[in-house]
Amino acid sequence: MTAPPFHGPSPGPSPGPDCPLCPRLAAFRVRNREAHPGYHNAPVPSFGTAAARLLVVGLAPGLHGANRTGRPFTGDYAGDLLYATLLKFGFAAGDYDKRAEDGLTLVDCRITNAARCVPPENKPTPAEVGTCRGFLTAEIAAMTGLRAIVALGAIAHGSVVTSLGGKPSRTSFGHGARHPMPGGVTLFDSYHCSRYNTNTGRLTPAMFEAVFAAVRAELDKA
Repeated sequence: MTAPPFHGPSPGPSPGPDCPLCPRLAAFRVRNREAHPGYHNAPVPSFGTAAARLLVVGLAPGLHGANRTGRPFTGDYAGDLLYATLLKFGFAAGDYDKRAEDGLTLVDCRITNAARCVPPENKPTPAEVGTCRGFLTAEIAAMTGLRAIVALGAIAHGSVVTSLGGKPSRTSFGHGARHPMPGGVTLFDSYHCSRYNTNTGRLTPAMFEAVFAAVRAELDKA
């Protein structure tokens, strides 16, 4: 059955499968449905319970990763590092096998993206991130037990800060930085776990794990 068209802002934190709010992304979605009919090819929903204390926010789905599998960070290199790290620090359980049906579960953790639809060349525009921010803001508001957010990259950082009512210019992004935010939430920054960042040495597994070790310590202390 074909999902009904989506004609306006969602009442909750998830856009509909045919969200038209970003025309460029909607047109790209149509092209991908023709080129890759077996892919998810829709806004990628968040993964994990809304009761979690930790929210991980990435940039956008990868064309042959989450856009294919329908689960954030699943099926591409970034997911290899992210899920291995979540498993190491007790934020996930099971085995990650690059498939949405691999049985992996998240523990006290939820994952989403600043932009829910795959963008051309993996680069959403600032306007597209801004348009999708309404869903991120609603999601954060719905997570009443939220205590920590990990922003993967400067764009995700800026969108999270804005969603929390702050100004990115006054809350600078920096790998390993931590920012107390309103409502008792701590924002942790990390470089994005993309293949480019790891291949160039901008981000090492040890650097990435240090961020989640800090998150683990923060939540365990609470």
